[in-house]
Amino acid sequence: MDLTKLIESMRDAPIVPKGDYNYYVFSITDGVPAIEVDVLEEVIDGIMGIADTDVDRIVTMEAMGIPIATALALRTGIPFSIIRKRAYGLENECIVEQETGYSQNTMYINCLEPGLRVLLVDDIISTGGTLIAVLKALRHMEVDIADVVMVVDKGDGASRVLQETGFKVKSLVRVEPTDGAPRVEPLH
Repeated sequence: MDLTKLIESMRDAPIVPKGDYNYYVFSITDGVPAIEVDVLEEVIDGIMGIADTDVDRIVTMEAMGIPIATALALRTGIPFSIIRKRAYGLENECIVEQETGYSQNTMYINCLEPGLRVLLVDDIISTGGTLIAVLKALRHMEVDIADVVMVVDKGDGASRVLQETGFKVKSLVRVEPTDGAPRVEPLH
C-alpha cells in the first residue's frame, strides 16, 4: 500500500501544545492546510486495503471524519451516518459523553438500528476517549461493528480501546511528535 503522499504531507505539520496535550495540525485531521485530493484518494485506497467493507453503513464522528466517510461512501456506494455534536431529539437518539486529551463533549447518535452492520472510520486516534465512548454506545444500541479504522494513530488510544472495548483499531500510519519534524511510519 502506497502512503507516500500522506506521509510526506504530515512531516511538515506543526505541533501545537494545548495544556499537556500536543495537538498535531494536519490537513486530514484538521483541514489545515487544505485537504489535497491526491492525499485523500491515497487515504481511501489505504482504508479500502485494510477495512471490512461488507457493511450496511459507514459511520464517522463529526467533524474531520466527514471528508473521509464522504470519499469512502462515494468510492464504495455505501451510505454513511455522522455522529453529531448537536442533539436533534429524534426517537431513539443515543447520547454519548466523551472526553479526549484536550476537551469534553456530548455527541448524539441517530438513525442506527440494532443489527445494522457498520464500518466506523475517523481521522485520528490519540487518547481513545471519543472512540471508547462511541463503541460502548454503539454496542449498547446493538449495532454490529464490523471494523474500526483510523487514518492516524497517535498516543496510546488504540491499546486503551482494545483493553476497554475489545475492539482492535486499524490505522494507516502512526505519528509520534518529536522536537523536530514528527516521525511518521506506515502501519501496513
